[in-house]
Amino acid sequence: MSSTDESVTILAIETSCDETAAAVVVNGREVLSNVISSQIDLHTLYGGVVPEIASRKHIEKINQVMEEALKTADRTLADMDAIAVTYGPGLVGALLVGVSAAKAVSFASGIPLIGVHHIEGHISANYIENKDLEPPFVCLVVSGGHSHLVVVKEYGEYEILGRTRDDAAGEAFDKVARAIGLGYPGGPKIDRVSKVGNPEAIAFPRAKVGDSPYDFSFSGLKSAVLNYLNSCEMKGVEICQADVAASFQKAVVDVLVEHSMYAVSECGMKKFAIAGGVASNTALRSALQAACDKRGIAFYHPSPILCTDNAAMIGAAGYYEYRKGVRHGYDLNAVPGLRLGESR
Repeated sequence: MSSTDESVTILAIETSCDETAAAVVVNGREVLSNVISSQIDLHTLYGGVVPEIASRKHIEKINQVMEEALKTADRTLADMDAIAVTYGPGLVGALLVGVSAAKAVSFASGIPLIGVHHIEGHISANYIENKDLEPPFVCLVVSGGHSHLVVVKEYGEYEILGRTRDDAAGEAFDKVARAIGLGYPGGPKIDRVSKVGNPEAIAFPRAKVGDSPYDFSFSGLKSAVLNYLNSCEMKGVEICQADVAASFQKAVVDVLVEHSMYAVSECGMKKFAIAGGVASNTALRSALQAACDKRGIAFYHPSPILCTDNAAMIGAAGYYEYRKGVRHGYDLNAVPGLRLGESR
């Protein structure tokens, strides 16, 4: 790695799904600006993200967001040491907008280009608010498309202990929210409604994957909720939306906490972090905090704005890639199915 004495300022870009984002980050931990243009209101009309619409909106917003990030940070392109951009995983059309913009800016300015893994960005969000956090630690990454248990061995070096075998936790939240009439986005709405529900009202299953204590499976839980709703409808039994939401949420949280604490114990770690959109769920945070406190484990988590897709986290991850000497050429492409620890 290059000397830690030099200050590194990065313009970061994130367009993997439905947020067009740009940020200016110094030394991986100091955020000078973090601009996010969300498309949630638009996709809510369709009950979920429409890839083609997301791509078109990114094209409309990307230049504006980058300009705003530089202006808010009171910096110019000439002050940047690198351009970091998410190149996977995500929606291919959405990713291409960010990658193309980053390559264009890099080519025009001569500033080095760094492709960043989206999940690595989520993990790195923890470094922004937790200045004392350094590897190694265990991290639970839970978002709309991903559920991973990861050992962060070093900056940019990961061992995946477990992942979802089917639906990610965030997917399950969205599908159940739609089924009980809450709509999109499901995670925040279930979190809010659950506060007035009884989490013990309905006994939904906690799935275990027999050959791996770290892997997740949420499709069976989702099916159990749908079967419960259908059964109530057939019998003419009134459905309590809040109780269904709270019981479902508890089933998800119980599994995430149990697997996470088992991983921390087996790995002998004293530091645990969470990341991703579902990491802002209040019930999950509360349960993990209690579980970590009980075991004497330091618990780290980003604030909700850094749990959702944002560019500051890409700037944080990009900094550590920069220090390792990672640079990408103008043949960098979007890789929608990019796996953590894999480079293209």
